[in-house]
Formats: sequence, C-alpha cells, structure tokens
Amino acid sequence: MKYVVILGDGMADRPLEELGGMTPLEYAKTPTMDALAAEGEIGMVHTIPDGMKPGSDTANLSVLGYDPRKYYSGRSPLEALSIGVDMKDTDIALRCNLVTLSEEEDAYEDRKILDHSSGEISTEEAAQLLEAVRKELETDTYRFYVGTSYRHLLIWDKGQVEELTQPHDVLGQTIGQYLPEDKILRDMMEKSYEILVNHPVNIERKKKGLNPANSCWFWGAGTKPALFSFGEKTGKKGAMISAVDLLKGIAVGTSMKVITVDGANGGLDTNYEGKAHAAVEVLKDGYDFVYVHVEAPDEMGHQGSVEKKVRAIEYLDQRLIAEVKKGLDEEGEPYRMLILPDHPTSICIRTHSSENVPYLLYDSSDVQHNDWHYNEKEAQGSGKFVARGHELIDYLFEK
Repeated sequence: MKYVVILGDGMADRPLEELGGMTPLEYAKTPTMDALAAEGEIGMVHTIPDGMKPGSDTANLSVLGYDPRKYYSGRSPLEALSIGVDMKDTDIALRCNLVTLSEEEDAYEDRKILDHSSGEISTEEAAQLLEAVRKELETDTYRFYVGTSYRHLLIWDKGQVEELTQPHDVLGQTIGQYLPEDKILRDMMEKSYEILVNHPVNIERKKKGLNPANSCWFWGAGTKPALFSFGEKTGKKGAMISAVDLLKGIAVGTSMKVITVDGANGGLDTNYEGKAHAAVEVLKDGYDFVYVHVEAPDEMGHQGSVEKKVRAIEYLDQRLIAEVKKGLDEEGEPYRMLILPDHPTSICIRTHSSENVPYLLYDSSDVQHNDWHYNEKEAQGSGKFVARGHELIDYLFEK
C-alpha cells in the first residue's frame, strides 16, 4: 500500500457573498476531488490545538502526526533547517519577510503594510536586497540568511523569544503598534527601509508596476527544534514535495526525503504537473509515503483575491490531484490518498483562522459509493470528525 497526502495550504474558507454564499472550495470546479469524495470518505478535522496560533507551522506538524503542543518550538527554526543553518541551543531564529510598506509618510511607524510578500518577489531579486541589508546590519550577534522568494531568516545569538506580529495579519494597517518592543530589532527594521527604499532592484520593480520589497519584517521567533524521525514514528519511508522552506524544514527535522521540483515557487503559477510527476516517481522508487504541499491557495487568500483563490483550487484539482491519481492507477499498486487544507485562509480577513477543515480520504482498494462532494459544507454534514489533528495520519495508515 502506498500513501499520499496532498495539502492545499489555506484552501478552506468562509462563505462569501460574491460567490453566492459558497466558499471558494465549494464554488470551484473540482471534478477530481468530487469523484474521489463520491468513492471515499469526507469529514472535518481540528488541526490547530486550542490556544495555539493558526499557522502553517503548527497545522502541518499536526497533519504529519506531530502534536504541536509537544514539538512546536517556533516557525523560523523549522525554516532554518531547510536553509541549512546549524542552530546552537542558544540561538533564536526569526523569519525575515521582505515586505512592501507605503512610502508617502515621514515616519517609519506611520507607514502601512501593503503586501507581506512584495508581489511574491523572486528569490534572485530578494537575494540582492538581503545582501544590501546584510552589509549594513549584520553583526556577530545578528546574522541574515537567504531563503525563498520573500521568506528569509535572521539568527539572533543568545537572543530571546519575542512576541512578534505576523505581517499578513495586519495588511493595510499602520505598523507602529505592531513593531517589536526590542529596540535593536525595531531599529534594524527601520534601517532596512532606508537601505532598500531606493535600491536599484526596487526602482526597477516600481518601473514595472511591481510592489517594491522596501523593508524587513521580523516575526515567528523560536528556539532550535527537537523533532524525531518520521520513519521511526510511522514505519513508513517518507518524502516531502514543497516550494516553501517551512515544509522543507519540517521534512529535514523528521528525516524525510526533500524533493525539489523545477518551477515550484509557492505561487499561483507553480509547477503543479511537476509536483504530481515527482510524487508518483518517488513512490515508484521505493518510498511508502509522499506529502505534497501547495502554497498557492494560501497566498491568494492573503491577497484577498476570490478569483485567484478559486483558480488555485481548480489548478490543484485538475493539474495535480488528477495527475497523481492517474499515475498511481497506472502503476496498479493500491494506495490511500488524503486531501485537505492545513487551516483556513479566509478571503474576508486575508489571514489564517482556527476553524476545523475538511478532509477527503480515498482508498483505491476500498471504493465506496455515495453522493458526497468535497467542500466544507458537505464535510461538516458527513458527521465524521477528528478532534486531534495529529491523529489523522494514523487514520490514513489504518493504525
């Protein structure tokens, strides 16, 4: 038996007036997921432990079977694993987003955060900008590392875990009240704006009508993670396919194989077919389990774009899930496929929330016959509910 998790990051949502009271998942044309639902099982799962912040870090740990209450030490330390940073026990890791701030105000604290991803800036452009920041601000205590797109890393030697605000939670708002209390972190953010606002990369981006990446934004502080092997935990040889450092870092921390797919970029135009092909191939190559993560629905939710979020879900269905199913059916070996979001990323608030999310479980060797479609409303109506998200993977593995 082979096992697949396909996770549409932030795919769940709330009913939207512009979609006639439907969610993007309910509105989108998803013939593959609906066909799998009709032959499988749907239900709801609680992926975010009560009292914890709704994030892709806690939620994906949960889906992989690691109780976040025990294993979560912060988001950025997981990304540090992916980048290859060997953290000391006394290090604190912080996410360093390159964000777009408004430029017409005189004082830094009066600016508004317009875009948490700087128009999903390319890694190549971001690396040039971060190098400029590094030359001016890096010390033996504060070290910068390039990640992917707008997502980068700051390591603080002998630091402390600060309560910091996620930039995608305060889009469109004046930043003053959300800046770090730590004076050095706050000063570095302000100085980064001075370094970046007229950088040649940003001048060119503005000429092209693109959002400039004109400031660093620190958040997601945490300590060195202490995960353990997925293989030892489950008895399954596992692989991870994702474009984002967070998921790659979780894979490194749990000793899963990390598969890099050309053209996979975390955006709407990611290489869906490439991810599907890689998933089928790694299972053919002797792996038991593959986790395929797609960031696009989450990014479109943060952008507040109903049209693009619907399109991201349709691409996931028709360009990835359909291709994985086709490839596995052609191989002929039985498989179980679990499809779900990690958390909702609601269009109306442009950020994450903690509501339960719908799951779809399909077993090629135990085909059911029902009338289900895969969406939040019908999954809720199924009566199936997994209260502890980290136990869902045992259900996938039939433990």
